[in-house]
Amino acid sequence: MKKKIGRPIGFVAMVIFLIGIALLYKYNYIPHRKFSNEDFGIKTHVSEHDLDGDGLDDQTDILLAAKAYVATNPQYKSQYYQTGYPNDEYGVCTDVVAFAMLDAGYDLMTLVQEDIARNRDSYSMEKPDSKIDFRRVRNLIVYFAHTAQALSLDPRDIEEWQGGDIVVWERHVGVVSDTRNQKGIPFVIHNGRPEQASYEEDILDGYDKIVGHYRIVPINK
Repeated sequence: MKKKIGRPIGFVAMVIFLIGIALLYKYNYIPHRKFSNEDFGIKTHVSEHDLDGDGLDDQTDILLAAKAYVATNPQYKSQYYQTGYPNDEYGVCTDVVAFAMLDAGYDLMTLVQEDIARNRDSYSMEKPDSKIDFRRVRNLIVYFAHTAQALSLDPRDIEEWQGGDIVVWERHVGVVSDTRNQKGIPFVIHNGRPEQASYEEDILDGYDKIVGHYRIVPINK
C-alpha cells in the first residue's frame, strides 16, 4: 500500500508567502495607491469658518495641521504632561487631533474642560483633569457628539468623507486625509502604534468599528 504524500513544500511555501503579502498590504507596509477627490468627481469641502483668521478655512487648516504634526514623526507613547499638550517627541492618537485643531484656533484642552463643566453627567470620570481629559478617546466621543457636526459612519458614502474631518473608533481617533484608495475611501492621518507603517494609512473601513465621524464647527456659547 502506497504512503499518502502531503502537499508539495513549494505549494505550502507559496500559500504562506501570499498570506504574508496580504497581511503586509492590510497593515499598509506595502503602500496603497492614492487617489484624489477629483478622481471620483467629489467636490472638496471648504468650511465657511476661519476661526484663527489666518486665511485658511477651518477644514483645510485642520487637514494641513494634522499633516504638519505627523511630519515631526511623533513617537507613540502614552504619558501624562503637566503642560497638557505633549512638549517632546512623543504622543498618542488624540494628539494628532488636538494639535491639528489647535493650529486652526481650537484649543481642545480648554474646549473639552468647558464641555465637561456644562455636561458633567455625560462624562464617565471621578474627577476632571484638564491636563489629560482631552487626550482620552472616550471623552472625545462625548465632546464631539455635543459640539461637532455628525456625519455618515459608512466609509462607502465616499462623498460624505472629506479631508479635515475627524473619525472616531471605539478606542482610536484620527484625522481624515484628502487622499483616497481605489474605492474612493479616504486614508486616515493617525498615530496608533509604535510599529505602524506610516502616519497616513488606508484603514478607515478596516481598523475597528467606527463610532463617530465629525466635522468641526465653532461653538456658539
